[in-house]
Amino acid sequence: MRRICVYCGSNTGTRPLYAIAARALADVLVRHELELVYGGADKGIMGIIADAVLERGGKVHGVIPRMLCEKEIAHQGLTELHVVASMHARKTMMAALSDGFVALPGGFGTLEEIIEIITWGQLQFHDKPCGLLNVGDYFGNLLKYLDHACEEGFLRPENRKMLLSDVTAKGLIQQFERYSAPRVEKWTN
Repeated sequence: MRRICVYCGSNTGTRPLYAIAARALADVLVRHELELVYGGADKGIMGIIADAVLERGGKVHGVIPRMLCEKEIAHQGLTELHVVASMHARKTMMAALSDGFVALPGGFGTLEEIIEIITWGQLQFHDKPCGLLNVGDYFGNLLKYLDHACEEGFLRPENRKMLLSDVTAKGLIQQFERYSAPRVEKWTN
């Protein structure tokens, strides 16, 4: 692995532990010589993790749609900033640049991004690890939902295991290093 994409909020959330977790993930990335790929903004958890990686001497690749860049939220101090035409182009470039994907706490955009990229893995468009940094059990209900989807026959257990989860950045990256994508045939029922 060379680069990890981190999906996260453009807000900081209500609890200080989200910013603490972003800094801890930045520290683990730099210690493992992993570059950060993220949404390119200087606000919220996005800005916190980018700044923390840069402060530790790491490399940061931002990808931001022109419409957001023009609203002056693009981070100007990155190793590399890609300005793209659309949100779709952003997600495609982030996926191409990355060897794994982590979601920190965030809103609709964060959820949509991690669900889309794990779906691409399920469809075998890639075999890269995907995981949730489950800070303060932020993703607890999502994980319960996915377990429920297995119980109800909408998600295969093998595919459910594709979405890794840990409460620490170190633990999650260690899981990424051991990850091997399952090869699961499509259900026919």
